[in-house]
Amino acid sequence: MPTDSISLPGASGSFVPALLVLEDGRHFWGESFGATGETFGEAVFSTAMTGYEEILTDPSCFGQVVVSTTPHIGNTGWNGDDAESDRIWAAGHVVRDLSRVASNWRAEKSLPQALAEAGVVGISGVDTRALTRHIREEGAMRVGISTTETDPATLLERVLQHPPMAGRDLTAEVTISEPRFHPATVDKRFTVAAIDLGIKYRTPYRLTERGIDVHLLPADTTFEQIQALDVDGVFFSNGPGDPSTGGRTTALMRQVLAAELPVFGICFGHQMFGRALGFDTYKLKYGHRGGNQPVMDLTTRKVEITAHNHGFAIDAPLEGHTQTPYGQVRVTHVCLNDQVVEGLELSRDGKVAGFSVQYHPEAAAGPHDASYLFDRFVSLMAGQLDAEGAR
Repeated sequence: MPTDSISLPGASGSFVPALLVLEDGRHFWGESFGATGETFGEAVFSTAMTGYEEILTDPSCFGQVVVSTTPHIGNTGWNGDDAESDRIWAAGHVVRDLSRVASNWRAEKSLPQALAEAGVVGISGVDTRALTRHIREEGAMRVGISTTETDPATLLERVLQHPPMAGRDLTAEVTISEPRFHPATVDKRFTVAAIDLGIKYRTPYRLTERGIDVHLLPADTTFEQIQALDVDGVFFSNGPGDPSTGGRTTALMRQVLAAELPVFGICFGHQMFGRALGFDTYKLKYGHRGGNQPVMDLTTRKVEITAHNHGFAIDAPLEGHTQTPYGQVRVTHVCLNDQVVEGLELSRDGKVAGFSVQYHPEAAAGPHDASYLFDRFVSLMAGQLDAEGAR
């Protein structure tokens, strides 16, 4: 039952120390919350001021230890409605000040209780500003958190045994095992195949509320299986891992493009779109994560505040068009912080044939500035989207 105030277990009782060690040897002491034990992953920081539940349940966080830069975390507790998948995917959670109570009428439990039930290790009381500055200067790196090991040198040895994110193929770990169907919630207009590379719950909802029947399909779906569904377009979702390992998805994308089916990709799907069009990908120093990333639409010159969770990016020219076997492609969006490519558009015969963005337009969690992209996908399938960004 929801409650207005949920006390944290042990908030006024025992202190369980926890140790955090980065792969370069720097370490921090703090207090355990959530599960006890050890966890390992890639240390990344998220600048989101709210939405920790959506972030931790985002499959794109698989293999990551999320450092929250906002100092006060946990005050709204945890409820089932805000989860973006059926589990917590983050490998660990690092916060500075953990709220002693969860005070919200929708809260069903506290953040520590949710992590404990999921077996996820968290650490609080860490100087997250110092930790974030270190990651910004040195780059995202492997990390370990332990409530059982008190020697930083010993824990460091285990951190260095953990595989780095570069080169990791994680799609099979997060995709669904069987197809699922989400019917349109208003008058049906189109049918879409959505390839699950680590999709969030909110994304099919954003499609169905626009009159789209959604066939949510596993990552290993074949092009022939997509054809059998007689779809009007194909959506490629977000997800974790190194895009250079996604050869199977890249090949599927090329088959879809060759068949001239409309394409919309986000995050990992954007990277698959770029690689299918012949561009390379590279690992960012510390990535983009959070709900306040400024992105400029190069067509309209409008700046949107967007939600990100990615550590890799597309290597494509920011100006001009590039000819591909599937048409001409251009960069449509860039991040204003570092000029990283945030959007691509493929055109053919004066019409848009497909597009992608590096960020998360479903706004879970995050701002709603990019929700128009789902309407743009509808226009694309209707054949009403002219090249050069007309909506």
